[in-house]
Amino acid sequence: MLRSGWRLPGMAFEAFLAAISAEPLKLVAEHWAAVRGGRSVPGWCDIRPSAIAPQLSILWSWKYDAATDRFTGRLAGDAVEAIFGRSFRGADMREIFPAADYDRISARHRRVATEPALFHGRGLVFSHLDRYGIGERVILPLSDSGQACDGIVGATVYEMATGSRPPDVEAQQEIEEWFAID
Repeated sequence: MLRSGWRLPGMAFEAFLAAISAEPLKLVAEHWAAVRGGRSVPGWCDIRPSAIAPQLSILWSWKYDAATDRFTGRLAGDAVEAIFGRSFRGADMREIFPAADYDRISARHRRVATEPALFHGRGLVFSHLDRYGIGERVILPLSDSGQACDGIVGATVYEMATGSRPPDVEAQQEIEEWFAID
């Protein structure tokens, strides 16, 4: 049984979709909405790789265990693994992200999973090992049980650069936007 108040996509989802500039991210978000059907949140098993095959390299996902408040890697596409130099599969989130960034990143992911909410970010989407990426990302909740969220799926598009960061403010941080699930 779904939580009270969860409905089909509506105004909040339309605003979320309108905020996204990158077509590959829009396609991921539209697929998420399509497979959720009448539920508030689709499950990982509902995601159809064949339907978003061109976007698989930018896709990533984490399982979320609310009892332990831990994220375990499920998947990272080639473009995502290129940033970190390794697979996320089976890894604890603490093993993937630098300690200085972990609290911020895990709090963002937790909010998507526990509210649940939709996330859109643009600007500096990563900074790791003297490399940085300017781009855009979306994060969407997942629930295999249909009752409590047990994961997230995201996608990130970026242009990678090395050396010093660009001087503009938007490129120095990620601008976050949050949307309710309607």
